[in-house]
Amino acid sequence: MNKVAGEFVELAGKRFSCREFSHRPVTSPELAKVLEAARLAPSAKNQQPVHVWALTSEEALARIRTVHTMFNAPVVLVVGYKESEGWTRSCDGKNWAEIDATIVGTHIILAAADADLGCTWVGSFDPVKVKELFPETDGYELSALFAIGYPSATAAPSERHFIRKSMEEFTTEI
Repeated sequence: MNKVAGEFVELAGKRFSCREFSHRPVTSPELAKVLEAARLAPSAKNQQPVHVWALTSEEALARIRTVHTMFNAPVVLVVGYKESEGWTRSCDGKNWAEIDATIVGTHIILAAADADLGCTWVGSFDPVKVKELFPETDGYELSALFAIGYPSATAAPSERHFIRKSMEEFTTEI
């Protein structure tokens, strides 16, 4: 394995769903790095049907915390997509906009880990309520929320984090 590939596997292995954040703020350059990685995420036919809202103000964070605690993270990213802007596979009509949003989310969590920030991908939220709280998201399907910040001194992966299928269970070589 080359050095870069090895570093990536190490990064992917070290990240975990952080559910306990410190009060240390995320700086604008740190947030910009995460958002740039999200912006550069590939999408089907490069249609880029995804939008990200960065919740950083105390007022916006207080609103989102009425839907989910967000583990008191100092930054929350809301990821949405427009199906009408996504590529659709002709043979079966499968629209890829939600998949593109998932790729953006993956870039977010890995860029956060690379910046030594904690991050949790939150799927357990009421998108209708979030849309009511943030009318700026109108016209988008909301796929995920991302709590981002510096992990607290006691933050640690859950026990489930370390449960992985063996390579033999996970992969079939044909």
